[in-house]
Amino acid sequence: MTYAFFAVYIGQAFFPAQTPFMSLLLSVGVFGVGFVFRPLGGVLIGAYADRAGRKPAMLLTILMITVGTIGLALTPSYASIGIAAPLIVVFCRLVQGLALGGEVGPASAFLIEIAPPGKRGLYSSWQLASQGIAALMAGLIGTGLSLVLSHDDLVAWGWRVPFLLCLALIPVAVILRRTMPETLEHGPAGAPARRLREHAGLIGLGVLLILGGTVATYVGNYMTTYAIATLHFPSTIALAATVVGGLGTLVFSLFGGWLSDRVGRRPVMLVPRILLALLAWPLFLLLTSYPSTATLFLATGTITALTATSSSAALAVIPELLPRAIRATGLAVAYAVGVSLFGGTTQFVITWLIEATGNPTSPAWYVALTSLVTAIAMWTLPESRDRALEN
Repeated sequence: MTYAFFAVYIGQAFFPAQTPFMSLLLSVGVFGVGFVFRPLGGVLIGAYADRAGRKPAMLLTILMITVGTIGLALTPSYASIGIAAPLIVVFCRLVQGLALGGEVGPASAFLIEIAPPGKRGLYSSWQLASQGIAALMAGLIGTGLSLVLSHDDLVAWGWRVPFLLCLALIPVAVILRRTMPETLEHGPAGAPARRLREHAGLIGLGVLLILGGTVATYVGNYMTTYAIATLHFPSTIALAATVVGGLGTLVFSLFGGWLSDRVGRRPVMLVPRILLALLAWPLFLLLTSYPSTATLFLATGTITALTATSSSAALAVIPELLPRAIRATGLAVAYAVGVSLFGGTTQFVITWLIEATGNPTSPAWYVALTSLVTAIAMWTLPESRDRALEN
């Protein structure tokens, strides 16, 4: 989250170029590099979680993410060590991608498996709500830094502070994961590879479910960069938009999970996704026609609220439909492939689209198109609320 919010400043530190646009494009391109290894992390760590347990897999991912975060926080700039700087940043993003690709499957399976009957949607929604907390904290820290630091200090070293603060959370995460209960009670029945092939169609639909939410999420995360680079907002206002996005993700993820336990997964997935497809262009048109703090917050808040409501139900339905023996692997693969193909490229694509078309509303069409594809996939899924998880 911090990398996405500070992409403009990271680009200036590690990817100097002839124009600010090329520096930003290189920065968001390297942001996407981290997504390349997510499918590999999903397969390897997800399979490990289905064989050895959720607990050891989640301990492994937190140790790996520590390595990537330390590297991003402490790597000297291009001006200090030359080409080694961007190479180290790329390596750190790859390590982060491997860890994050393997994190979602075990963590989501754990939340589903500890949930009492009738509350699986609410419990699993904390997967997405925790991302909202991360965005909220990154936004608050970024806004605070922009208020107390000069622009030059923010570019020179201020953007590193959130990464260093992240490291303070690592001991807490390790303690929590070491003391968590293990929910994998039975070993896998049959060869995991064969069972994955048996459910390839469902996993493929899972990728399409992740598609729309991923694009909309990273467009929402991009709003800070969009506000600075395209709309020329002050950094304080632009970074404050991340607070709105993080708060919206936190609140509406929990709302979507709670609601899906009561009315079913499909309507909660489908209705917000269709609304987002219809509202994306009007929101960007309003923002670009009347650029202000209010319209920036309105566009960011609406995108994140609709995305979070729909995605929280989607992250519950995929593991519910998968057998326990491949639940972590199946969800990890679906999530990692969907996020790798579309999350890692979203910021690069919309940065290029804005420059190529000269139209600042062009990201809206990308959001609308991918949301419609996801809505079709959601419509084809069976209802899963009452499906037993002991299979």
